[in-house]
Amino acid sequence: MKVMLIKDVYKLGRAGDVKKVADGYGRNFLIPQGLAVLATAGALKQVERIKGQAEIRRSSLNSELKGISDQINGLVLDFVVKAGETGKLYGSITPQDVATAITEKIRFEVKRQQVDMQPVREIGEFPAHVRLTMDLVPEVKLVVHREGEVAEEEVKEEKKKAKGKKAKAEAETPAEETPVAEAPTAEAAAE
Repeated sequence: MKVMLIKDVYKLGRAGDVKKVADGYGRNFLIPQGLAVLATAGALKQVERIKGQAEIRRSSLNSELKGISDQINGLVLDFVVKAGETGKLYGSITPQDVATAITEKIRFEVKRQQVDMQPVREIGEFPAHVRLTMDLVPEVKLVVHREGEVAEEEVKEEKKKAKGKKAKAEAETPAEETPVAEAPTAEAAAE
């Protein structure tokens, strides 16, 4: 079945394109959703008008979502999960989990259909893409930790910070100790 796309369809084409699709896909999804019409002679005469309107709509949408895309791009999402000895998760991290985490971080609703990734089933770092529009696809980084390991890493970081503070304190104390050391000797001389 040949259809002419009225709106941009992810992984199929942009508005105004004429595509050959499976009969069921066209009849049951594209046409009822208002994404396409049958590619008849009358519809093909309107290709330029549809492309022009789609370009205007696409550019306005891209300009609106540019700021959101900049906030999402490079975002690091930490997930603390239960995992076995080999690093396999008890369960998985799904696109819904990622969409919820992004929504909580940046206060912009991201739907699970916009998150482009396979479910994560092991510990490690993984990329995920968020499709805001066909042109704006920022990437986020998923960091998956085992439940106990995150606490251990935080303790190590706190110890490093404490050592750094002690080193700073020791570097500052010799200058302060000099007057304190003179004070007791002055008292001893007075007695």
